[in-house]
Amino acid sequence: MASATLADDIRQKLGTLSPAERKVARVILAGYPAAGFETVAVLAERAAVSAPTVIRFVNRLGYQGFPDFQAVLREELDARNASPLSLYESAGFGRSEADEARDGGTPDDGTRRRTPEDAGPDSALLRRGSQVFTGAVTATLAELPPHDFEHAVRLLSDRKRRITLAGGRFTHLLAQYLGLHLMQLRDDVRFLPDRDVERTAVLAALTRRDVLVVFDYRRYESDKTTMAALVQEQGGKVVLFTDTWLSPAAPHAEVVLPSRVTAPSPYDSLVPTLAVLETVVAGVIKALGDEARKRMQHGEDVARRAGLY
Repeated sequence: MASATLADDIRQKLGTLSPAERKVARVILAGYPAAGFETVAVLAERAAVSAPTVIRFVNRLGYQGFPDFQAVLREELDARNASPLSLYESAGFGRSEADEARDGGTPDDGTRRRTPEDAGPDSALLRRGSQVFTGAVTATLAELPPHDFEHAVRLLSDRKRRITLAGGRFTHLLAQYLGLHLMQLRDDVRFLPDRDVERTAVLAALTRRDVLVVFDYRRYESDKTTMAALVQEQGGKVVLFTDTWLSPAAPHAEVVLPSRVTAPSPYDSLVPTLAVLETVVAGVIKALGDEARKRMQHGEDVARRAGLY
């Protein structure tokens, strides 16, 4: 299972850093991950601190020196840019049982070594799926920053705000799932249109009252970063659902909700994200109180009269 990113580690340790070290941390987080590959001298200049302060900062994070820090960041980027095909090959899918037995298993997304049992009866795969998904959901919910989660609920339950949702290649399904729930609970919820002219019109009309909910996972889509930047420039808010390596849209987001993506297949799992969405919906229902019940009742009545339910 993927571990927390360097950005997560830095955020968690901000309170233990000296004021000068926090300046370095903020420079790195603001330009993450690219800023982590700057030289010590450049980072020191951008943070308005001394070079030794930068070294003390990485030492405080537990690294022997700046090269050690950057080596770990490179490994993180390799994982961040992984594709289903690269995960298929690195995890040993398609290898024969004889190959697995001879090599003692192959790393599976950096967390375990597969055994011949994994390629055997379906019951073994079911057990593997149970372990992977249970662990990923548990870790995701445990690692969610409470402040970000609560802020997401506040933004999505604020009826003065307009909600627009945008997903990606696979995650458009999650955007629709969340959006359809929100539509039953409050007004002013919509999906970002697919057609270019309509999409442009929606993005151009975003204002301070808007909340853009973005789903962006590794092999990130550049348009999501552009959208987030546009909303931020207009004074609106961005709620970002992403993986533990963090979408490039993260610096423009008001709220970042990362999820583990470990799966028993080469494809990243969206199961933990779905668990986060279900929890967010529960939070919105609680925040809206009786208004949510009235909205749901009205929707049921309209659907019944229209013969939809």
